Amino acid sequence: MGSMTSQQPWSDAQVEAALTNVRRSCLDLPEVTEKLSHGAPTFFVKKSFVMFQEDHHGDGRLAIWCAAASGVQELMVESEPDRFFVPPYVGHRGWLGARLDVDVDWDEIASVIEEAYRCVAPARALRQLEAERG
Repeated sequence: MGSMTSQQPWSDAQVEAALTNVRRSCLDLPEVTEKLSHGAPTFFVKKSFVMFQEDHHGDGRLAIWCAAASGVQELMVESEPDRFFVPPYVGHRGWLGARLDVDVDWDEIASVIEEAYRCVAPARALRQLEAERG
């Protein structure tokens, strides 16, 4: 995670709590692994599908960047621009940024994460997910 400074409106404890929630949602999905990528906790199911970002290059956001189905990014950013954004580097591929430094609905974030997973997971992992969800 990035360096914590007094400039940020969130505390180390809030960052840890947010990462714990994101990690739980990601690692509950079949075949997911976590690795650092570009200094950020990143979750993979063969390919990356969620990155946890703390003040990325001074953007002032605590957020996740995640894969999204076609059209979802535009819809979410237009409907709730205070909560969702187009992330740098991966936004042109349709990825969605979701802020974790605002009033967070963790059930919604878990759904966003699951949808990101569904965008990149291999068929075998998706079958396992469906079997687990019944």
